[in-house]
Amino acid sequence: MNLPFHIAKRYLFSKKKQNVINVISMISVIGVAIGTMALVIVLSVFNGFDGLIRDLFGNFDPDLKILPRTGKTFVPDSTFQQIRKMENVVFYSEVLEENALLKYGNKQRPAIIKGVDEEFILMTGIDTMMVEGNFLLNSGKHQFAVLGYSVARDLGVGLTFTNYIKFYVPKRNAKLGLNPMNAFSTEYLYPSGYFSIQQDFDSQYVLVPLDFARKLFDYTNEVSGIELSIKNQDEIENVKGQIQVLLGDDFVVKNRFELHDVLFKMMQSEKMAIFFILAFILVIASFNVIGSLTMLILDKKNDIATLRSMGAEEKTIQKIFLLEGWLISLLGAAIGVGLGLAICFLQIKFGLITLSGNGAFIMDSYPVDVHFTDIFIIFTTVVSIGYAASRYPVRYITKRFLQFN
Repeated sequence: MNLPFHIAKRYLFSKKKQNVINVISMISVIGVAIGTMALVIVLSVFNGFDGLIRDLFGNFDPDLKILPRTGKTFVPDSTFQQIRKMENVVFYSEVLEENALLKYGNKQRPAIIKGVDEEFILMTGIDTMMVEGNFLLNSGKHQFAVLGYSVARDLGVGLTFTNYIKFYVPKRNAKLGLNPMNAFSTEYLYPSGYFSIQQDFDSQYVLVPLDFARKLFDYTNEVSGIELSIKNQDEIENVKGQIQVLLGDDFVVKNRFELHDVLFKMMQSEKMAIFFILAFILVIASFNVIGSLTMLILDKKNDIATLRSMGAEEKTIQKIFLLEGWLISLLGAAIGVGLGLAICFLQIKFGLITLSGNGAFIMDSYPVDVHFTDIFIIFTTVVSIGYAASRYPVRYITKRFLQFN
């Protein structure tokens, strides 16, 4: 039998001479449990928002995107046909992105015009994010534009097909004459619908057929990027490396997260900042453990003298109270993790806590995604803080009693 552990367990659950020690021990457990529960819930909500944003970006961004290292456009050569035929490449979409000025009625605003081919809709699933109208770019006889919701709202675009959208783009190598409008290319399209994915996309993009974009921007076979969908998500980095070797230094291949590296790095930084803030709160809560152990050692000074007279070494006596403090942290951590997981799973199943906004968000309740790696890190952190908080009173106070015995 592990004698120090057995004694520490009895000290934790047995009634003390002074009832206030039981109260302080219970407060210590509750404080650790609440801090642990908060860590589990908050980090799981951060994971939920992170997963939600990744899914939303997946409805617009490809798994991999090939961009020119210098310049804005390029003409795909035979090397790109090899990429199209790669086993792991499911969809291969050529795109052309440029800025243009849009005018609808008396309203106008700039936007990013993205010309896409037929594989774009198959690759992204953007047709599932339509809020009004249909995702229709080409009906055979006529071509259409699909706008981001914020772009359509700002222009006041309707879907009655009575008014068209005018696209204005400066002509390449144009010279200003007596009429400034001669320096602009002008094209027209009717809108077919609006999509809503994420504010960055909704407020910037207008999707048009690729051949219309080439005509508008005065290109022939040029593209600004190649977007790829990969069959096996676990192989994305391997495929990215293969394509990069194949293309050389003239091109850069980016995955979905590298296309928005600032946003994802900011989210990770926020998650880490919240973790350390709540961990610091746990450190403050651990002072209850220090107080509980201090009073317990004072309460058990006769037991210390008895154990000492029975031949117990100093390390053994210290180990008893160190285990006592550790058990308080373990119990609080276990209860906190259990409560945190229970609340997270209830939120996932029933959406108990809703987002205020009267339908302005794409979901009604806070998203939650439990990562058991986070649970392990939280549990380890809490137990480590408890162990560190227990060492000082145990080593200092017990040593003082042992000096007088």
